[in-house]
Amino acid sequence: MFKKLVDSFNTSLKLYKAGKNPWPEGEAGLQVRDHRDMVGGKWDEVGLLQFEFMKKQGLEPHHVLCDVACGSFRAGRFFIDYLEPGNYLGIDKQEVLIHEGREKEIGEQLWTAKTPEVIIDDSFDFSRFSKCPDFAIANSLFSHLSASDIKRCLKNLARHASPGCRFFATYILSDTPLIHLHASHSSRSFRYTRKKMLAMGRDTGWQAEYIGDWNHPRKQVMVLYTL
Repeated sequence: MFKKLVDSFNTSLKLYKAGKNPWPEGEAGLQVRDHRDMVGGKWDEVGLLQFEFMKKQGLEPHHVLCDVACGSFRAGRFFIDYLEPGNYLGIDKQEVLIHEGREKEIGEQLWTAKTPEVIIDDSFDFSRFSKCPDFAIANSLFSHLSASDIKRCLKNLARHASPGCRFFATYILSDTPLIHLHASHSSRSFRYTRKKMLAMGRDTGWQAEYIGDWNHPRKQVMVLYTL
């Protein structure tokens, strides 16, 4: 028990120090990194991983999908092309990433043909969408969010998703509870126990199931929330 407490303290302190000077976001971020690196790089590998995973989970073209923290469409470019027009919903707080992704990764021809619905929002206001999702995915989002922001995301999505919606989210697994003192930020690392991630889902109206390893190159694990 003592060793776990020491390990928890040391890891919490390490994350606090690492998070004191994160990469800039928005336009300032684009001055030092391109739109692919700003969402974590590994562009084709992680984009295709998400796309193939969701298809295996039953995603079909007629379904409505919400890509939470869609960024510059690392996976969104595959989902937009695959889904029927209007069935891709994307939400992100960084307008610059959406602009760069639309212009450089998707192109106006596909954008016009598929009419994705994308909103810029930093409070997870899913009520702004015209449709309710059947599926949702948040890849490498909860690994950058405080517990309060994770719960806000889960609570708000539960209010506006279709009955039976399946929400797949990745996170960084910790064996012991950690103390996170920083606010959420796309370049800060947050880690949670399996118990904590399941509890946050259940507390906000979801059934929660741990999936675990899904071949993510940075070892993020997957959890499933179902309405």
